Amino acid sequence: MGKPTGFTEYKRMAKKRIEPLERIKNFNEFYIPLNEETRKEQAARCMNCGVPFCQSGMILNGMATGCPLNNLIPEWNDAVYKGNLENALSRLLKTNNFPEFTGRVCPALCEAACVNGRDGESVTVHDNELYIIENGYKNGLIKPNPPKVRSGKKVAVIGSGPSGLAAADCLNKRGHHVTVFEKSDRIGGLLMYGIPNMKLDKSVIDRKVDIMREEGITFNVNSDVGNSVNAEKILNEFDAVILCCGANEPRDINVKGRDCEGIYFAVDFLTANTKSLLNSGFSDKKYYNPKGKKVVIVGGGDTGNDCLGTCIRHGAASVLQLEMMPKPPTERTENNLWPEFPRILKTDYGQEEAISVFGADPRIYKTTVKEIISEKGKIKKIKTIEVEFKNGKLTEIENSEKMIEADMMIIAAGFVGTKKYLPEAFGVELTPRSIVKTDESAFATNVKKVFAAGDMHIGQSLVVRAINEGRKCAKEVDVFLMGYTNMI
Repeated sequence: MGKPTGFTEYKRMAKKRIEPLERIKNFNEFYIPLNEETRKEQAARCMNCGVPFCQSGMILNGMATGCPLNNLIPEWNDAVYKGNLENALSRLLKTNNFPEFTGRVCPALCEAACVNGRDGESVTVHDNELYIIENGYKNGLIKPNPPKVRSGKKVAVIGSGPSGLAAADCLNKRGHHVTVFEKSDRIGGLLMYGIPNMKLDKSVIDRKVDIMREEGITFNVNSDVGNSVNAEKILNEFDAVILCCGANEPRDINVKGRDCEGIYFAVDFLTANTKSLLNSGFSDKKYYNPKGKKVVIVGGGDTGNDCLGTCIRHGAASVLQLEMMPKPPTERTENNLWPEFPRILKTDYGQEEAISVFGADPRIYKTTVKEIISEKGKIKKIKTIEVEFKNGKLTEIENSEKMIEADMMIIAAGFVGTKKYLPEAFGVELTPRSIVKTDESAFATNVKKVFAAGDMHIGQSLVVRAINEGRKCAKEVDVFLMGYTNMI
């Protein structure tokens, strides 16, 4: 513990954001880092608790709280305060393959479980993590470190999202020959095309992938296993196969008028947007352009917020978000006590921008789509209806219909499982939730030498949980290949 009184002396100070009306002018990351001395003070607020809930990775009442990777948070906070950033980096990388990703996109489950946050404000764990890894890159501490001994075993990883990259990284460091197959034109999966650039600049992904490539991992893009690449051939050529293809089958809304033009799934909207940005700076016009349009986003979660921020940057005339759930409270309720993840109102960057541009919070609660009205085959209006949950069942409220004008609708209602053609190509069984079936807390499928990890294994979740899945799966694969493992 660097400074026993630090949490009483220093107030929480998170990194600042560029003002909304300025940052919406481009798709760049918009956070302003704190200076070195202030960052040390923020690290000094860590109390090095006897029981550090921040790194617990617990599931309480069905929700994760504390870091799923069990990051050694008090240790590297102490090192940051003392100015020993090389040691801080060493301790951080002990448990997290990609802090440059989680330090940008993780919702900070660690901070939700911070003891400081029980009666005050939690430590800026999320920001401290990003500071450590970026300082490591800045000072040349992040270098390719290929394994000195190879096992001769070959592993195929299908999918290059966070779980696939984590599994590949761990197994390569162990000395196995790893080949990653990605169906898209760039490595990164969800990180590349499911998260907009202002939230995670794609150069950050490329920077890390370049290092992994120098360490010996082979990356094959435009390789759609189960379609353009034969699954049986991969089974024959590799000693183990890991399926890390996500749970990216979008949940649709089945209402009258759904088949008209101008309606897009969020994953397609965000993918096309990022791809066009990277390929041409939008000059190729190969994206769904909301400029000047009245946009309605169905879904109030993180993905809906990302669509909201994207629409605002393109100059949408208006943007509304429909959310079926009631408006959350501003403070914890009696049935949501610490250290559970707080079920409270969060105004994210997209909503903050919408308030600045349009003068009001874009979210409409307890509301869903009843019907879509079109004109000449294109969406024109949306009939909404208010809903509530009674005895666990979603119920419409009588006489609550309203009409909303809309030129574009984006469906950000989550996902219903993995796309089935890949597991079918390998003969892998799925559960009723359309995720890969394995024994509890294990990763081996019903097909010998085929494993699964990430959202494809647990359903739609967080990047940090996907990384944890990839690491754990890599250990199981290592035991399968070698008879034992020395992975942490």
